[in-house]
Amino acid sequence: MSISRKAGLPYRYVKHQVDAVDKANLSYSYSLIEGGPLGVKLEKISYENKLVAAAGGGTLCKSSMKFYTIGDCVYTEEEIKALIQSTETVYKGVEAYLLANSDICN
Repeated sequence: MSISRKAGLPYRYVKHQVDAVDKANLSYSYSLIEGGPLGVKLEKISYENKLVAAAGGGTLCKSSMKFYTIGDCVYTEEEIKALIQSTETVYKGVEAYLLANSDICN
């Protein structure tokens, strides 16, 4: 799947590595290992996601992120919020793409 930066995504490219998939518990984990915000201060970001039924129907994705910094680098609250917001932007972009192209999920 190719989603361009024109779609509102914050980075030119990112490379992810799948760490684990648990079909029985509807969860998966992966790591951002290249591109995006990685470089001077960040070595990688690991994500854990679990799909759960929403109270009013549908599905919720519960997510957690773990930041691996390079050396003694420290992130401010504002920088962490910006990283989380950029991840949310990516999720929203992927969601919009999938909703507009639901036939690719078959």
